[in-house]
Amino acid sequence: MKELNLPQRWWRALKREWLMYHLGDPEFRFMFEPPPPNEWVALDCETTGLNVRTDEIISIGAVRIVGNRIMTSERLELLIRPEHGVSADSVVIHRLRDRDLEQGLPADEAVKKLMRFIGSRPLVGYYLEFDVAMLHRAIWPILGQGLPQPQIEVSALYYDYKFRQLPPYRQQASAEIDLHFATLMADLGLPLRDAHDALNDAVMAALAFIKLRQLRDPQAQ
Repeated sequence: MKELNLPQRWWRALKREWLMYHLGDPEFRFMFEPPPPNEWVALDCETTGLNVRTDEIISIGAVRIVGNRIMTSERLELLIRPEHGVSADSVVIHRLRDRDLEQGLPADEAVKKLMRFIGSRPLVGYYLEFDVAMLHRAIWPILGQGLPQPQIEVSALYYDYKFRQLPPYRQQASAEIDLHFATLMADLGLPLRDAHDALNDAVMAALAFIKLRQLRDPQAQ
């Protein structure tokens, strides 16, 4: 039988087994279990820069979402001690100085705490691809692979929401949609917290995710 004729769920099961077989640290097998229903983790990282090869994570913020509730009592806030310090330019953005990070965790210890916090829940974030790419540099030596959880991009959900509102002639012209975070939050009627704080950004991404779910499906719980 050709591979393409197998049901999709078989392929998901085969991929899961393959990934678990090649898992570097068996302690983290729990990440491959079925996620709790209607639960997600919103995630954000602050970094020393935007180069995924050379820059470092200096803080991680994460919060659990259950249905339409943000579980602020179930949050994770970590500071990470970088190997090469922080530049003056990056301090202007995230306001974290070398002295603020002196007692931070090593990166490998921080991502282990993060993986235990996430469990098998899907990830939610704003431009999440960058954060996950940065995390994978620290996670790969531990797992021998990246994070296995599905990833939900808030800016993509917002784009789809705004695109459906356009008249057909503008859809055909592929009209541009402003995806800046401040624009997105204002348009959805959501409060803005101080930006470039990992936990604040994770909470705002969670708020946007919940609102967009409700706009797409008013019956969503």
